[in-house]
Amino acid sequence: MLFKRSTLPSLAGSARKRNGWVKLSVAGLSLVLVIGSLVAWRANSAKKEEKKPDINKVFELAASDVATFAPQNLGLVIPVSGSVRPVLQAMVKSKVSGEVSQVHVREGERVNAGQVLASIDTSDLRARHDTQLAMVAESRAKLDLAKKNEQNNRMLLAKNFISQTAFDSVASGLEVSESNYKSTVAQAAITQRALADAQIRAPFAGIVAKRAINVGEKVSTDAPVMHIVDLSRMELEAPVPVSDIPSIKVGQEIAFKVDGFSEREFKGNVERINPAAEMGSRSISIFVALPNKDGALKGGMFATGTLAAASRATVNAIPLAALIAEGGQSFVYALNDGKVERKPITPGNRSVELGLVEVRDGLPLGAQVITVKADGLKHGASVVVRARSAPPAVQPASNPKTSAEGTSVAKS
Repeated sequence: MLFKRSTLPSLAGSARKRNGWVKLSVAGLSLVLVIGSLVAWRANSAKKEEKKPDINKVFELAASDVATFAPQNLGLVIPVSGSVRPVLQAMVKSKVSGEVSQVHVREGERVNAGQVLASIDTSDLRARHDTQLAMVAESRAKLDLAKKNEQNNRMLLAKNFISQTAFDSVASGLEVSESNYKSTVAQAAITQRALADAQIRAPFAGIVAKRAINVGEKVSTDAPVMHIVDLSRMELEAPVPVSDIPSIKVGQEIAFKVDGFSEREFKGNVERINPAAEMGSRSISIFVALPNKDGALKGGMFATGTLAAASRATVNAIPLAALIAEGGQSFVYALNDGKVERKPITPGNRSVELGLVEVRDGLPLGAQVITVKADGLKHGASVVVRARSAPPAVQPASNPKTSAEGTSVAKS
């Protein structure tokens, strides 16, 4: 293809213009990157300066923010929990077999001792008893006859009309008759007792918790009939660690709360302590007697409470708020000549109720420990403890407003 000479210079100019724009764009982009890097570097520098602690900072604390490490009486409060159950309860069972003819009570009804709970059909039992009574009458008649025969033969023996051997045979027959009579009487008493047992009665006064039979059902001997509970006295069984058992004595009081009674507090006393520890858990059960005159407590309710055990000996303790635990180590911040010192300690027994913890090692008696958390507070920091302010003087009574303000105590 042939080009005219006039078009060649224009093509060369266009190429030079494009190269110029590319160079200009690259330069602009480089400038933007440099400026962005400078801005980011300055921002990072500013953040580092903000995070850098001020070594000259002085922390100001109130007198209530510092506590003295001194002997304290921790006492011992043992948490307990368990299910409440009636002390007296029984599953009443049938002593005879037969068909249930009548059920006299239902669940939730109160019954008295000896009250009939259910009746079993006594047709068969009555027939057996009548048969046994007939056998008693028969054996009685035979016994009477044997006695008369023995008396007659005794008179004949006295006159030597019969031999001693003949009399001994008659006397032996009398003894057999007496034994048969006693046996039939005993059998009649058994059938009479069976008739009485057909009326199933409550062994004690209480409330029907469960009914296991209905009219028309066939029950066998020892079949469950009804569950009776006495709610007047309840019992709480609670496991306690073996280490706390020496501090628990029979008769100690316990206060507890029961699910469903948010505001009411119940109290009881330790009645028994199990003599052996439970296998696996290494805990010992204690039994707490709980009066329940109003019947508010029911069997199976869950109770939680605290047992105020005997006080332990005086120990060296600090407030729980002063204890810090990090990385598996316990320590406190102590004050020494206006400087903070980190003191690793060995904590012991705690009392959440009193807000104290025993310190067994790592802190000298009389040391001042910080009980508040403050940002930036660390080992070597300077601290100033602000003394408590004295109450202002009372103003003259002529100005009621001033006088009222003067009686207030300034907060530290």
